[in-house]
Amino acid sequence: MNHGKSKLNVAIIGSGNIGTDLLHKVIKSEHLTAAAFVGRNKSSKGIYIARELGILASDEGVFFLRSHADLYDCVFDATSASSHQVNYPIFKSLGKKTVDLTPARLGEICVPSVNIDDCASYDNVNMITCGGQASIPIINAISKTVSCIDYVEIVSSISALSAGMATRDNIDEYIKTTEFAILEFSCAKRAKAILNINPATPPVKMQTTIYVHGKFENPELTVQMIDERVEEVRNYVPGYKIAIEPTFKSDHMVVGISVLGQGDFLPQYAGNLDIINCAAIAVAERFSREIVKSERIYA
Repeated sequence: MNHGKSKLNVAIIGSGNIGTDLLHKVIKSEHLTAAAFVGRNKSSKGIYIARELGILASDEGVFFLRSHADLYDCVFDATSASSHQVNYPIFKSLGKKTVDLTPARLGEICVPSVNIDDCASYDNVNMITCGGQASIPIINAISKTVSCIDYVEIVSSISALSAGMATRDNIDEYIKTTEFAILEFSCAKRAKAILNINPATPPVKMQTTIYVHGKFENPELTVQMIDERVEEVRNYVPGYKIAIEPTFKSDHMVVGISVLGQGDFLPQYAGNLDIINCAAIAVAERFSREIVKSERIYA
């Protein structure tokens, strides 16, 4: 537990690529401490790496976290949508805050540049998807400058090498959760999300192209809002940038975003994993600041 410390003790469940990269980001954080790293595969590379880094690691999965609840205040769930359905009721019964990196959408959806202030009070925060984290900041910014958006379509391309089994197994959940979140964070009437897993060599970096059909009364203001939002996202995702400048034609516009990873554990081309992990870290750090502030108030 935190017990007056300046850092939030966190556990990570899911010892694959996302969880292992997340572990490296937690270690770098000034506000978080890695209390435990767990999975279900004894031969997991992630568990081996965690132990080499001196982090308490287990292959007993959620059962370990249930029996060692005194170690952590918050848990990152980097498993799968179906596993989170099982895991979250356990975390809830233990009174632990949960940051969900799967597209299960059991908790409140969050895009840090849009609604992180609201998320500080939630017990289960859902990070949507990589495509959602890349596109929604821009779509939300656009929606603030127009009277109507009829349709939004996003197309995210990622390297096949950065798409693990959980990503591939959760394609349906990915699409549904991304489309739901687009509608929640914009004035769009309809939304469509497409994910392309590209096997090209050398690997491609993540790029998300956003197509918007609506009424653009002030394109200059729309571009200004997009630029401002990009800078806000770069505060927690340094590799986030515009790849295709906003282009308007009648009642259509297109803008493209690319994401280059920080290379903490995964290659830089794996921006799809980097952006959702960076967003998750931002939420947990906000949890930490809220807890520290509460302790100072009631000390």
